[in-house]
Amino acid sequence: MENVADYKEIVDVIKANGGEAFKLCYQCGLCDVVCPWNRVRQFSMRKIIREATFGMTDIESDNIWLCTTCGICPQQCPRDVKQIESGVSLRRIATEYGVFPTTAKPVRGISASLLGKGNPLNEDREKRADWAEGLSVNTFEEGMAVLYFPGCYLSYDPRLKKVARATAKILNKAGLDYGILGTRENCCGESIRKTGDEELFKRLARENIKTFVDSGVKKILVSSPHCYHTFKNEYPEFMVNFEVVHIAQFLAELIDAGKLDITGDYARKVAYHDPCYLGRHNGIYEEPRTALKPIPGLKLLEMPETRNGSLCCGGGGGRIWMETMKGERFSDIRLEQALSIGAEVLATSCPYCISHFEESRLALKDSDSLEIKDITEIIAEVIS
Repeated sequence: MENVADYKEIVDVIKANGGEAFKLCYQCGLCDVVCPWNRVRQFSMRKIIREATFGMTDIESDNIWLCTTCGICPQQCPRDVKQIESGVSLRRIATEYGVFPTTAKPVRGISASLLGKGNPLNEDREKRADWAEGLSVNTFEEGMAVLYFPGCYLSYDPRLKKVARATAKILNKAGLDYGILGTRENCCGESIRKTGDEELFKRLARENIKTFVDSGVKKILVSSPHCYHTFKNEYPEFMVNFEVVHIAQFLAELIDAGKLDITGDYARKVAYHDPCYLGRHNGIYEEPRTALKPIPGLKLLEMPETRNGSLCCGGGGGRIWMETMKGERFSDIRLEQALSIGAEVLATSCPYCISHFEESRLALKDSDSLEIKDITEIIAEVIS
């Protein structure tokens, strides 16, 4: 099938999904220059934009599924083309027609899991709070100061449960009045929206919003930048506003207020990686560093391509669910950069980044030469 629709139909759908930005592009190619895909293979966002302008996009192509929505090309674009919104519009068309190339087919299974179990990992909803066993973590009740929303990966993934447990230890030490939703917690919906399934995103968002409102939630603390971005910037589309705080911000506040007693030593060279959805998309750069700098013995290093130029891990835009061929993983490059500056620990504050970095670490000749840590795990080690 060359095209799923004729010119008029495809252009109408693009326009309905915010694709007016397509016509602003004057093909300067800056998006291609900065795109991390061109570090590992040939890829042209400029070509996708041009073809979409004339309704000639091949919806069966893998190309429209490659974008990680990292945000580096929009910040360079001189015409404000909004490449992310435009690319997601094309994915919506593919989703509406049920056309998924081989690399994107896992999205179908993810959708079913989100519908049935509220998470993309096909795990039982009843097990969502198992990570908190033995940690004196309470169920959220109206009147509590903060709802802690760990998200899907911290609730179920064996590696990332350690991050949730470290976070709970910190919150307990700080004496925070908080709780979790447990079985009532749903996926925030950010990644499924970026793959083009707008209806499923809206369903998840409405269910979460109803739960938040019914439970009396006012302030939400999250561990995932993707949850942060969605609750803070996208849920207001449904006429609600909650105070949303990422754990990196919260840690900086707790340390500044003297509510965490840092007594342990962490004599390691630590490189901090800025996640795309925490940094470029939301401008949170200083707080993670502020949380790490006071730790005795810790030497904080800056990698090449840091802050607003940070190299994407490859997990955004729904890519966390799709297979990336060996030799095309951005996370491999990131680990090489960390090692090149003498880092012993690569720290970050995003579950997608940790998942990709851990996978790349196993491919190193000496997999013990670099540790992957969430900043909460480091702080949990040094507080008393």
